[in-house]
Amino acid sequence: MQRYLLRRILITLPILFGVTVLSYAILSFTPGDPAQMEISPNMSEADVEIKRHAFGLDQPVYLRYVHWLNEVIRGNLGYSFSSGAPVAQRIGERVTPTLALAVSALLLSYLIAVPAGVLAATRRYTWIDYLATLFAFLGISLPTFFLGLVGIYVFALQLRWLPTGGTMTLGGEGGLGDAALHLILPATVLAVAGAGALTRYVRSSMLEVLGQEYVRTARAKGLDEITVLWRHALRNALLPVITLAGLQIPVLLAGAVITEQVFEWPGMGRLTIEAISQRDYPVLMGITLISAVLVIAGNLFADVAYSLVDPRIHYD
Repeated sequence: MQRYLLRRILITLPILFGVTVLSYAILSFTPGDPAQMEISPNMSEADVEIKRHAFGLDQPVYLRYVHWLNEVIRGNLGYSFSSGAPVAQRIGERVTPTLALAVSALLLSYLIAVPAGVLAATRRYTWIDYLATLFAFLGISLPTFFLGLVGIYVFALQLRWLPTGGTMTLGGEGGLGDAALHLILPATVLAVAGAGALTRYVRSSMLEVLGQEYVRTARAKGLDEITVLWRHALRNALLPVITLAGLQIPVLLAGAVITEQVFEWPGMGRLTIEAISQRDYPVLMGITLISAVLVIAGNLFADVAYSLVDPRIHYD
């Protein structure tokens, strides 16, 4: 396993290099000059040129990229064009709320999808199956911002059960309970969007496993249905679903951009929107790099979990 992990980590290096090259090229050729974003009536063309020189924008793109990559290898993600603060500091302030939101949404989506998919498969073509299918299609089809607005209207404005947004009550004492209360609505909205597709995968996987010979043998031995389902069928049915956990991470990060805006959640999604509007390329490159690392780490975690669930799989 250690050799496999080392090999996978080494493989990620050229992938990260390719991601940064493409991202830097796209950002560099995007219309809009970061220096011009701060133009005021008191600034002359010479002042703008001084600012462009300070940002390094007067150099060729490949030289800027080499300089950026050299600094990243040394552990420096650069400095924000808009605030002048270190990019690592700006991302560090936002990464914890985003991870809390994404991890909560991922766990919640599995808590919803696995029972719904199993019930749909074991009650095939009944009203339970149709209800689970309807939920899955609604989760896949409805955009995240729409679910967020509906959630705010129903649970925050009408029922007054949950706060409308933010991470803590203004003027309150804060604390873990208050933070958890603010997390419920955005995490649920993000989880519903992911649970729709997962429910369909669990249902299909369970239907395939329930038709296998070893499941029929377990039933022929006289085992009760719960033992057959949870000990023999579900464990094998979850194997392909576990792989999806790694693929869910980029989906959750993309969905978090919209969800954080709707719920005023101070995470990397809101920072991305701010950086785009300000043409803050160092911050955008830092977010791209961190997101790529999180996606690769998520896929690696899924592969390791795959081998833990199925002892027949060895990576050595």
